[in-house]
Amino acid sequence: MGASRQHARGRNGQVSSTMAENPSEHPSRGITPMQQMLASGTGALFTSLFVTPLDVVKIRLQAQRTPFSKGKCFLYCNGLMDHLYVCQNGNSCTAWYKTPTRFTGTLDAFVKIIRYEGVRSLWSGLPPTLVMAVPATVIYFTSYDQLRDFLRAKMDSQGRYIPLVAGAIARLGAVTVISPLELIRTKMQSRQLSYRELHACIQSSVAQDGWLSLWRGWGPTVLRDVPFSALYWYNYELVKDALCRRFHLKEASFTVSFAAGGISGMVAAVLTLPFDVVKTQRQIELGNMETLQVTASKSSTWLLMRRIQAESGTRGLFAGFLPRVIKVAPACAIMISTYEFGKAFFQKMNQEQQLSSL
Repeated sequence: MGASRQHARGRNGQVSSTMAENPSEHPSRGITPMQQMLASGTGALFTSLFVTPLDVVKIRLQAQRTPFSKGKCFLYCNGLMDHLYVCQNGNSCTAWYKTPTRFTGTLDAFVKIIRYEGVRSLWSGLPPTLVMAVPATVIYFTSYDQLRDFLRAKMDSQGRYIPLVAGAIARLGAVTVISPLELIRTKMQSRQLSYRELHACIQSSVAQDGWLSLWRGWGPTVLRDVPFSALYWYNYELVKDALCRRFHLKEASFTVSFAAGGISGMVAAVLTLPFDVVKTQRQIELGNMETLQVTASKSSTWLLMRRIQAESGTRGLFAGFLPRVIKVAPACAIMISTYEFGKAFFQKMNQEQQLSSL
């Protein structure tokens, strides 16, 4: 018994069982899908906590420059999810603009919001973010790990394009599941519907336009998020492996995961920016349609991109370049490093439990 336990621990007191021979090849081996879900959920929570204040400040500054008119929508996104908010009462959006404080810049906004409204105001948009982002992130990250390991097992190789395929499929599934929930949330917010009225509204929409009406806005979301996901995971695995080789690491540390996540997120954000511009316009149209009963344009994504290019040139397709990179890169870095740390924690815990049972 003692000899087998000593063999299991290996030369440096670390586990050297088949399950953990090469963690970099099989990052998900040794933990259950439920533990993967807990790790990704924790990552989504930390990302939301860190990034939400940046978007709260951005929207407050935006509202100061151009007050939102009654019933108008604005887009809130924290690097994990996008949300539509609807202004109900003239120039103020419920719960967001209660204090008429004047800001001179980003740092000034942070200081004055904390001083006059309390620290909690910086997380004003957190509850709806958690309701939507945590389930979406859990589905997305867990599906990615399961698909990647499945494809590697079936193909019996370390195919470099497996992360790209797994990332695209996982994101497609997550978007498809979450899209109707986002539409329902927008309906509830826009008209202050009770659950009974909401049920009747959804029934009426389905009866009139069919079940596909629940996935309105799905196309532009997929065109942005699926390429982003494919590029992100492909580059993440590539950069992570390169950094591990550079620093002679057998498996990625927290710092390596953080750096690889930030770099790959930045690259994916830049390359998919034109789709993000189109997605933002379509989401605003969707919100206007739900709140003001305005008919959304029927033009395709490609026609909309050509129209933007004709009106504003190529620069129009890359509008918001800096804010998107500044937001997405740290969000990706925090999310993936927290997720990898959570998986490593559960992996170590499971190995210790196995050793104690010997």
